[in-house]
Amino acid sequence: MGSTFPGATGLSEVTIYDWPGADGCAGGSPHMHTASTEAYVVLEGTGRLETLNSDGFTSTPLEPGVVLWFTPGTVHRAVNDSGDLKVLVVMQNAGLPENGDAVMTFPPQHLMDAESYGRAAALEIKDADAGLAEGEEAARRRRDLALDGYLALKAAVIESGPAALAEFHAAAARLVAPRTAAWAELLAGGAAGQAENTRQQLASLDAAESFYLGKARTTMGQRKNRRVYGMCGRIQTWELSDS
Repeated sequence: MGSTFPGATGLSEVTIYDWPGADGCAGGSPHMHTASTEAYVVLEGTGRLETLNSDGFTSTPLEPGVVLWFTPGTVHRAVNDSGDLKVLVVMQNAGLPENGDAVMTFPPQHLMDAESYGRAAALEIKDADAGLAEGEEAARRRRDLALDGYLALKAAVIESGPAALAEFHAAAARLVAPRTAAWAELLAGGAAGQAENTRQQLASLDAAESFYLGKARTTMGQRKNRRVYGMCGRIQTWELSDS
């Protein structure tokens, strides 16, 4: 829904993967966002959100009714304990996550440059018409590679504290640096643009002017039947209605 959604946020429903990983826990690809805060609203099922950040390693229980959010630099992994964990994700800065804001926790050799990272991050579905089986296989390969790096990073943080994240953070910053000019444009048309609209509205109200209220409108979104393979799980998004 892009910058038209309140606060220039992005909204999606994510069914967390139920694929067991190397440590026996089911879940998605551990990753972090470099410039966007993310929020989870738990809809169904139970699980945990494992995080690595300035607090070290934490594991937060997830169950219906729980809402939690985490800022850029937080490495996170959604763990699906019940097998049916589903969350509503609210992302800050709609457009940035879709344009490379997230960096997965691949082993260091895959974080050396954009080409190495791109090969690891690509789903590499050879046949566009292969259907769900090949899509799932590709998403599993990517998840397993990110999990390899995450488990090593998690062990280092538990042993040495948050300072163990420094090298991963530095690698992530190098990877996304070439994208920031495009992100600035998205920000200008999104969150910054909405903030400026509010500033102008406050100025109008301060002068007891109400002309902009006459331009009020309602926008409708519809959920499309497209469930793509995301990092944490299968993603269902809402799009603007044609009407």
